[in-house]
Amino acid sequence: MGLFNHSGPHLALFSLVAATFTMGLLGNAILIFLIHTDARLHTPMYFLLSQLSLLDVGFLLVTIPKMAADFLEEEGTISFGGCAAQMFFLMLIGVSEGVLLSLMSYDRYIAVCHPLHYPVLMRRQVCLLMVGTSWLSGVLVASIQTSITLHFPYCASRTVDHFFCELPALLKLSCADTSAYELALSISGVLILVLPLSLIATSYSHVLGAVLHMHSAEARHKAFTTCSSHITVVGLFYGAAVFMYMVPGTYHTPQQDNVVSLFYSLITPMLNPLIYSLRNREVQMALVRILFRTGFRSKR
Repeated sequence: MGLFNHSGPHLALFSLVAATFTMGLLGNAILIFLIHTDARLHTPMYFLLSQLSLLDVGFLLVTIPKMAADFLEEEGTISFGGCAAQMFFLMLIGVSEGVLLSLMSYDRYIAVCHPLHYPVLMRRQVCLLMVGTSWLSGVLVASIQTSITLHFPYCASRTVDHFFCELPALLKLSCADTSAYELALSISGVLILVLPLSLIATSYSHVLGAVLHMHSAEARHKAFTTCSSHITVVGLFYGAAVFMYMVPGTYHTPQQDNVVSLFYSLITPMLNPLIYSLRNREVQMALVRILFRTGFRSKR
């Protein structure tokens, strides 16, 4: 059904979504490029951030271009296979990002609370294990959830009241009883969403405790500002995911689903590079060095 109609206010909103999509894509692409090319950014924290940016690019590409194409062509159709693929990749990216965010909070906990042990606890093998765990978790959950969802018969309406193929929206179209599966989905959300969120809350509570004991007021203010920004973005991502996948569908409307889905498919992928990295001095200096080298070569 898409996200907008062709009225004046909706055209303005579509332009805003297109601008946000472009900002998110550019921000994450620049961050991945800088981390890959600048040796000073070859650290565990930036390696994990590059993976977060890669997942955010996936979020943006899986949902927004199809929605934009449907809006511009004034038709909203998708094949059954295309719908299944969109649902699978969205689930894969969403679960992987949720797990990665929790592991990134552990990285910050070690860096702030146990800095002397950081090189050992966050060595390269551990970082690769973290990233592998997040991707494998996404593949496993997406494979199971997609196969179960597609197993249901769809013999009634073919109208998906959403702007992309997402599991809760598809379940509403099934002509079989999906209440038991929806209950299982809500329960599984405890493991998939609440467990990583608990790790994030525990890690940042220890980080904030360490920050409050800092003697320098400037360092305390800087660390508190950074942590609060991280917690805000994590709250937006997890809050939207909990609403969509743990709250039964009878308690929210398709219009609410559209708005909430925008948070993890568009808004947090755009905010993540800004919050986590692009305002960071190390990243800014890496960007300056790249621009300087590029300008110097062009003059030669």
